Amino acid sequence: MSAAPLLADGPFVTDGGLETDLLFHHGFDLPEFAAFPLLENRAGRAALDAYYDQYAAIARAVGQGLLLETPTWRANPNWGAKMGYDRAALDRANREAVAFARGAQDRAGVDRSLVVGVHGPRGDGYVSGTRPDPDEAAEYHAVQALSFAAAGADLVHAMTLTTPEEGIGVVRAARSAGLPVAVSFTVETDGRLPDGTPLGTAVERVDAVAAPDWFGINCAHPTHVARAFDGGIWQERIGGVRPNASTQTHEELDAMEELDEGDLDLLTSSFERLRSQLPNLAIVGGCCGTDARHVASLWGQ
Repeated sequence: MSAAPLLADGPFVTDGGLETDLLFHHGFDLPEFAAFPLLENRAGRAALDAYYDQYAAIARAVGQGLLLETPTWRANPNWGAKMGYDRAALDRANREAVAFARGAQDRAGVDRSLVVGVHGPRGDGYVSGTRPDPDEAAEYHAVQALSFAAAGADLVHAMTLTTPEEGIGVVRAARSAGLPVAVSFTVETDGRLPDGTPLGTAVERVDAVAAPDWFGINCAHPTHVARAFDGGIWQERIGGVRPNASTQTHEELDAMEELDEGDLDLLTSSFERLRSQLPNLAIVGGCCGTDARHVASLWGQ
């Protein structure tokens, strides 16, 4: 079972933990853990340029494609409102993020690349909260999906989702906007979503009613993800993995004041064990605590 036609030509490098890298390594203030406001000033844009260029260099080094994922994980209505962005301002921000990623794509120097409009969860990302209605989730995420479509994104990718219902909503929103879509869930240390749903069950539940082009897993250490694997056919639907560097729980990570960059050898070795169980894995990057060093190591560099 192929993950998606978009991935048929070979693997893709994607980026690491954008927000933790900018916050802890470069000293940027990120209100509400949002990176998209950095596009509004010269220093922020320069930092983002340098950030994406690192991953283009990795893609060139390993001879693979490059996914350029926009810094818009928090650029949705509820989170935007907390920072003073109304719908019109968010629309401009999401469109500008796609244009910015196109600039990084133009100078990347790789044969294959895609610009991806990134959705984040309506809620926290580490806490499931109230289980959403899929239709309400679709309406909510349609705002951002339509901005990405208007800006010419190649696809959308929702990351760090905590419930199957929100995944269904994102897929419906993307389809209504005419875009391919990937859905990535996060898991706790037991391999289950924060709402308690087994990862395989979440994949199957979304696939049954609103199948995305592929699924992914992000914001969890490979040793935690491994606990979700049961050998089921659902594992063939996983096209991307973006692991955390740290083995800490989400609660511990949320409270940290110093970055836990993890054990690089453990990250790499445990990721290789995951890779062997995912026959259609095509996208590899990182999430919280990772930077270009971690992602390069996951690609054997």
